[in-house]
Amino acid sequence: MKIYDELKARGLLAQVTSEQEIAEMINEGKATFYIGFDPTADSLHVGHFMALCLMKRLQMAGNRPIALIGGGTGMIGDPSGRTDMRSMMTVETIQHNCDCFKKQMERFIAFGEGKAMMINNAEWLTKLNYIELLREVGSCFSVNHMLRAECYKQRMEKGLSFLEFNYMIMQSYDFYYLFQHYGCNMQFGGNDQWSNMLGGTELIRRKLGKDAHAMTITLLLNSEGKKMGKTAAGAVWLDPDKTSPYDFYQYWRNVDDADVLKCIRMLTFLPLEQIDEMDQWEGAELNRAKEVLAYELTSLVHGSEEADKAQSAAKAIFVGGGSDENMPTTTLADADFTDRTIGVLTLMVKCGLAASNGEARKLVQGGGVTIDGEKITDFKMMLDQDSFQNGRILKKGKKTFHKAVL
Repeated sequence: MKIYDELKARGLLAQVTSEQEIAEMINEGKATFYIGFDPTADSLHVGHFMALCLMKRLQMAGNRPIALIGGGTGMIGDPSGRTDMRSMMTVETIQHNCDCFKKQMERFIAFGEGKAMMINNAEWLTKLNYIELLREVGSCFSVNHMLRAECYKQRMEKGLSFLEFNYMIMQSYDFYYLFQHYGCNMQFGGNDQWSNMLGGTELIRRKLGKDAHAMTITLLLNSEGKKMGKTAAGAVWLDPDKTSPYDFYQYWRNVDDADVLKCIRMLTFLPLEQIDEMDQWEGAELNRAKEVLAYELTSLVHGSEEADKAQSAAKAIFVGGGSDENMPTTTLADADFTDRTIGVLTLMVKCGLAASNGEARKLVQGGGVTIDGEKITDFKMMLDQDSFQNGRILKKGKKTFHKAVL
C-alpha cells in the first residue's frame, strides 16, 4: 500500500485541496511539508501526538518535514478553539519553550542535512515592517471572508481582539515565506486551521501566479488530535517530568472502548493487517487492545525500557493487587504540612489526582477515593505527617493509583 492510501486507511485525512496531485507528490517522496507548533508551554502534549506521528510516517516515505515553531505567531496567539484571549508570553519564555520542543521532536523526526528542518517563524515575522506588510499582502485578504472563518465566528460574541484577528494573516504569510525560501510545497494542520491554511495557499497563488499555486498543496489532518490529552488534572504531556511514563501508559490504557481501535490505527506503527484483525475483538479482548496501544505509544515517546516498566507496574497493581516500585510517586516536604498534618483534598491536588480542591471534594463525596485500601468519606479528613514514613497509596476510581511519601 502506498503511503497516501495508508494515511487514508488510518483515518488521518479529512480534507485536501488537490487530492491527485497530493497523492502523487507524497507517494514519490517529493513533498516538503510543514506543520506548525505554537510554543504555548514548555512541553508538547498528546494533542500534538498525531502530527508528530504523521511527520514520522511521511519522512519514512522519503518526504521532508519542516517543524515550524511559532516563535512569532506565539506572540499573538491563535484564537482557534478559544473562548478567551491567550495569555501574553515574554520573548524569553517563548524561546525556552521552543528549545524544549526540539528535544522532544527529535524522538520522532530525524533532523539534519537533507533531513527534517526545525524553523522558527520569528525569523521573518519579527522583522516585518507593518506598512510593508499591509502593502504586500493586505490586499489579498477579504475581511468579510475572514469573519466567516469558524475560528473567528466563535469569538465574535465575546469579543475578538485586533491582535488575534491578525493571526490568519501571519499563518498565511508563513506558508508564503516557506514556499519561497525553503521550497515548502505542502502544509498540514487540524480542521480548525483550514481557513488559515487556505489563506496561505491563496496568498501564494495571488502573489506568485497560478504556476506557483500548482505546486502549493494544502492537506488537512483529522481533528481527533485536538480532542486528545485532557484529564481531570490537566494535559497529558510528553515530558516525563510533567507526565510520568506510568501515567502516560495509564492514560492510553484507560481510553474508551469505542476509541481504542481508532487510536491504534491513527497513532501506532503496527501493520494495518494486524489492526484489522483487532477490529473483531470484543469484551475482554478490548483490554488487550488497550494494553497494546498503551505499550506502543509509551515506547514511542519514552523508549521501550520505560514502556516495559510502566506495563509491569500496571500488571502488578491491577492484576496482582499489589504495589510496584514504578508506581507514580509524589514526595512531600515538611512545608506541605501544617502542624504536621495535611488535608486529603490538598494531598490529592499535590499528587495530581485532581486539578483543584473543589474537584477533589467531589471525588471524595462520590466515593471515588481510597487511601491504603480504606474509602475516604470525609473531605475534611486530615492525615498525620508520621503516617507517610513508609508511603501511603491513594486510589482514584478503579484504575488510578498513586503513592505519596515523605
